[in-house]
Amino acid sequence: MSRTYTAVVAEDEATLRQELIEALGQVWPELCILGEAADGIAALRLVAEHRPDVVFLDIQMPGATGLEVAAQLAGQGRSHIVFATAYDQYAIEAFDAGAVDYLLKPLSVPRLFTTIRRLKERLQGPPADIGNLLKQLSREPLEAEERNSPSSPQPGAQARAPLRWINASVGQTLRLLTVDEILYFQADTKYTRVVTRDAEALIRKPLKELAEELDAHQFWQIHRSTLVNVAAIAGASRDFRGRLQLKLKDKPESLLVAESYTHLFKQM
Repeated sequence: MSRTYTAVVAEDEATLRQELIEALGQVWPELCILGEAADGIAALRLVAEHRPDVVFLDIQMPGATGLEVAAQLAGQGRSHIVFATAYDQYAIEAFDAGAVDYLLKPLSVPRLFTTIRRLKERLQGPPADIGNLLKQLSREPLEAEERNSPSSPQPGAQARAPLRWINASVGQTLRLLTVDEILYFQADTKYTRVVTRDAEALIRKPLKELAEELDAHQFWQIHRSTLVNVAAIAGASRDFRGRLQLKLKDKPESLLVAESYTHLFKQM
């Protein structure tokens, strides 16, 4: 008896997502679609929950791009990746040199047949290491409007996108948290506490490293042991010792601001 394989489909355009799911049902009826996602963060959560054999990833998605999702999955080595892209020439050259497959948009059924045939062969072994391919794709934006945008980095610029999600341990469970959910980070011996409105988690990444990877406009360092999400601040006041304390919108506790960081709150 042949094994039933599983998949997750991530595509931000609902019509295209449904078209792909229906085409997969016709061409590969044995494939079990475990879930569908309209953005990269939802895709990561679905993969963490279901651990599918295959993930179909649109390259351009909100929340996290297909390349960012693939980079996260590559470290886990569980799922085979199929990218979907509307930009053919560069993608074809890159993907044909790598151990993943691709689908061009609009969807072509003959191309889907080819992709499935290759997938069935690759599913006999573990997912390939696609680290080098992802680096190659990341160096060359696939969208022409991104390359020509006035806000795009100049050639040679090494701008890196800020951290947008983290994997954190909540008890025995590994949770995917977007940085927008996080109220503050706080160093705690060899771990860093991650505090959201309704939970606390632990990560091993040092606070100094987080400060370098997060968006500096969104997260402010207020103490050598604390980074706070600016959007979570309700106000600031002095305690009886004259120390500046931050009130949070969604938590009863206050956060101490070190004297060297009080200048950030002069307008409050």
